[in-house]
Amino acid sequence: MNIVFLGAPGAGKGTQAARVAEELKLVHLATGDLFRQAQAQGTRLGLLAKSYMERGALVPDEVTISMVLERISAPDAKGGVIFDGFPRSLKQAEALDKALTEQGETLDRVIYIKVSEGELLKRLGGRWICRQCQAPYHEVSSPPKVAGKCDRCGGELYQRPDDTEATVKKRLVTYFAETALLIDYYTRSGKLTEVAGEGDVDEVRERIMQALKGEFVRPR
Repeated sequence: MNIVFLGAPGAGKGTQAARVAEELKLVHLATGDLFRQAQAQGTRLGLLAKSYMERGALVPDEVTISMVLERISAPDAKGGVIFDGFPRSLKQAEALDKALTEQGETLDRVIYIKVSEGELLKRLGGRWICRQCQAPYHEVSSPPKVAGKCDRCGGELYQRPDDTEATVKKRLVTYFAETALLIDYYTRSGKLTEVAGEGDVDEVRERIMQALKGEFVRPR
């Protein structure tokens, strides 16, 4: 199976994508992790992505698409992939569909984890980020083992200025405006399933698994 997870910042799509990928034995492809890995390895695309991220700019579609397509061509991705953080634009969605078709594959399902704006504001307000590896934490839902220190690399955790309520609201407005096109695109293709994202992590995971249940036996 090839599955896309959509959800606003704070919706928990990264957590759910990782859990579902482990349960279904699929590759979990998170673009943030992909960027960090490519940078650590010093690949051409990784260094190019880093040059944009260091300026606080969005990585261009062309770079992101190239990195993702390179990753899904690897042997371990042949059994299926959960895409987390990709696609973010209509152009990326079309590129993914084209690449999968060329490999004789298809996108089976798009899970849209829907969370109210009020809940998103509450979740994002407690977010902390590692200065070194950019790993995310939350003081309520996913706190670090040691306060102020990253579990992965030991780096210092900090709260970004753009995690203030006013800025978060602006980010959510931008996200929903961009994602509306994706939701329409995948709805028209009959592949989108909306899942309520509020409740505890296990409850949301169970809803997602129920939504995917029919895909387990769908003829390929």
